[in-house]
Amino acid sequence: MVVMARLSRPERPDLVFEEEDLPYEEEIMRNQFSVKCWLRYIEFKQGAPKPRLNQLYERALKLLPCSYKLWYRYLKARRAQVKHRCVTDPAYEDVNNCHERAFVFMHKMPRLWLDYCQFLMDQGRVTHTRRTFDRALRALPITQHSRIWPLYLRFLRSHPLPETAVRGYRRFLKLSPESAEEYIEYLKSSDRLDEAAQRLATVVNDERFVSKAGKSNYQLWHELCDLISQNPDKVQSLNVDAIIRGGLTRFTDQLGKLWCSLADYYIRSGHFEKARDVYEEAIRTVMTVRDFTQVFDSYAQFEESMIAAKMETASELGREEEDDVDLELRLARFEQLISRRPLLLNSVLLRQNPHHVHEWHKRVALHQGRPREIINTYTEAVQTVDPFKATGKPHTLWVAFAKFYEDNGQLDDARVILEKATKVNFKQVDDLASVWCQCGELELRHENYDEALRLLRKATALPARRAEYFDGSEPVQNRVYKSLKVWSMLADLEESLGTFQSTKAVYDRILDLRIATPQIVINYAMFLEEHKYFEESFKAYERGISLFKWPNVSDIWSTYLTKFIARYGGRKLERARDLFEQALDGCPPKYAKTLYLLYAQLEEEWGLARHAMAVYERATRAVEPAQQYDMFNIYIKRAAEIYGVTHTRGIYQKAIEVLSDEHAREMCLRFADMECKLGEIDRARAIYSFCSQICDPRTTGAFWQTWKDFEVRHGNEDTIKEMLRIRRSVQATYNTQVNFMASQMLKVSGSATGTVSDLAPGQSGMDDMKLLEQRAEQLAAEAERDQPSRAQSKILFVRSDASREELAELAQQVNPEEIQLGEDEDEDEMDLEPNEVRLEQQSVPAAVFGSLKED
Repeated sequence: MVVMARLSRPERPDLVFEEEDLPYEEEIMRNQFSVKCWLRYIEFKQGAPKPRLNQLYERALKLLPCSYKLWYRYLKARRAQVKHRCVTDPAYEDVNNCHERAFVFMHKMPRLWLDYCQFLMDQGRVTHTRRTFDRALRALPITQHSRIWPLYLRFLRSHPLPETAVRGYRRFLKLSPESAEEYIEYLKSSDRLDEAAQRLATVVNDERFVSKAGKSNYQLWHELCDLISQNPDKVQSLNVDAIIRGGLTRFTDQLGKLWCSLADYYIRSGHFEKARDVYEEAIRTVMTVRDFTQVFDSYAQFEESMIAAKMETASELGREEEDDVDLELRLARFEQLISRRPLLLNSVLLRQNPHHVHEWHKRVALHQGRPREIINTYTEAVQTVDPFKATGKPHTLWVAFAKFYEDNGQLDDARVILEKATKVNFKQVDDLASVWCQCGELELRHENYDEALRLLRKATALPARRAEYFDGSEPVQNRVYKSLKVWSMLADLEESLGTFQSTKAVYDRILDLRIATPQIVINYAMFLEEHKYFEESFKAYERGISLFKWPNVSDIWSTYLTKFIARYGGRKLERARDLFEQALDGCPPKYAKTLYLLYAQLEEEWGLARHAMAVYERATRAVEPAQQYDMFNIYIKRAAEIYGVTHTRGIYQKAIEVLSDEHAREMCLRFADMECKLGEIDRARAIYSFCSQICDPRTTGAFWQTWKDFEVRHGNEDTIKEMLRIRRSVQATYNTQVNFMASQMLKVSGSATGTVSDLAPGQSGMDDMKLLEQRAEQLAAEAERDQPSRAQSKILFVRSDASREELAELAQQVNPEEIQLGEDEDEDEMDLEPNEVRLEQQSVPAAVFGSLKED
């Protein structure tokens, strides 16, 4: 049963509460100024009717009007009570009044202002809401305005009231000037482009401005240019031309877009001739190919659109004679623009680097067929290009300029150009030398031979002040007298046009200046030889040899020695020997082979055979390791022809000791073959036995087959067994060398650049050592199958003259560390017992024990 009670207080006769409220009422009576007590009571009454809950809030706020917690909860509850009602309901006005009463005490609380403003925005009361926002900004301190403005701006943007929003944004920018981009975007969206352009220009000119969107200053400039160029009729307060040209001076690496924006502004404004002037100015001032491409493409598109518009207008209104003339004029202008593109692009490249010689030549080629433009281009080029900054050969401009006059029959003008070129201070001596050579060639082409000689003699004359060839501090005119290019041409002309004495003087002068090359020395000597001055030519060779060192002197020595031998043969043998010894002294191994062969040929034809053999023997030691094998072959061949085959045995032995295993193996086979032909079977067998120590049976099957064939023809059953025993011994030796075994197996598998896994394709997961073992077992099985069977009676043996004891002794000499494997030996060999060694016992003298011996 619910017990209703009425307070006995005479001031509040309308208060009615339930029995469950009594504890809370009593607590409040005891602590009526405690917020916690009121909050507990309110929490308890959350399910009560709304008027009764509001009455409880009012009672609490009457006692505690400055409690933020009570006001916040009360206002939130009142807003929730009218949330689903129509905005015209009078209850909304009660809630608004409640908020107004709260701000009497809570006017410094921004959260309450925000909630109230949002509540008014939901009601759609624009003026009341705007005034409430203004009251909030006036009531709150400046440090808390940043909490109000986002909602305020959202409110301003939500209604089509641009004037109100603009005024609000202007106030906001005074507090937060870094948010100018947001205001500019709003102005663009509301079509107030003039003020947007003004604000954007202000932002661009402010160096301290930092974009919240992360835009660079150039991006802001680009936005401004697009805005003012695309809306010339709406942006009236700014000087567009001055703004964009200001950007051209600031952003020199992005000129193309800015020029296009300026031209677009005039096009949209209807000033087409002004736009064309802008395009022409742009393509004549841009510095990069990228900017030029942007401007030129835009220019061409503009001309095409003008032609299309004119044709469309003429077709609609009817064509007149004046329209036809205008259309033809526009078409001619467009065709001229397209034809000018290569020349304009070349101008861009020359603006980047006015000292680029190749680009000047390309510019001349573009003016093909227009002599006046070509002359103007060459004149501008030789005046512009600085030889010390030039890219390429600057003298080619002068030469091409003179060649142009020469091709057109103006020889005097060509001579004047080349004469001026000889006075230019080039960076390199070679440039000036080329100019002098061109002067001579010009006269030669027109058969002025004396003038050509005069010019080259003038070029090689000693200057008043001599300088070193590479002395950069001196002008090239003082250093050209040491240019080999000029001297070489002068020498050729003297040989063809001058006298013997003048030509000899030129060559002597070249050698005195120490600028000659080996080819110049050889040419000088050949020239003297042609005129029958043989000793003079040999002196020229000697002078050349003194100028150069190895390897540059190689050609001089070869030519000198060949000519000397051809001239004197064996008449001056000692002098020839001295020359050869002098040439071979300090000769690198790379060039020694030719000289040694020439030396040996001299001794064979005119000297002594033993001297020739000594030369060949020296050559085998002096040449490179890669040439030793060829040298030994020549040595053996010549020795056999001179002294006979038996004299080559020592050479073969020396070759086997010196050469690599591969070449030594081949030498052994040839040595053994020679001994077989001489009937020295035992010698041949000993050679095969020696060579077997460097022949792995798995990789050198050809050697073992050759030895086997030899034993079949000349041996017997014992020698075959000995050969097989040696083979097993060698194979066992190589099996212990794991690295060598792996490399040799790779060779056998036929892939010199493969891996161990190549031995067993398809088994990439197997261990490498296991693969090697399998391959070794396979090769061993093949070797066992190669052993001759006793049942094969078809092999006929020829008994050797040597006894079995001598063969055993020879085998021990060849391989003293051989492995004795008794499993395949004869029963007779198994019965052989080693010599027994008898040990004799002797008594130890008593003096050894001393006092230790027992009495």
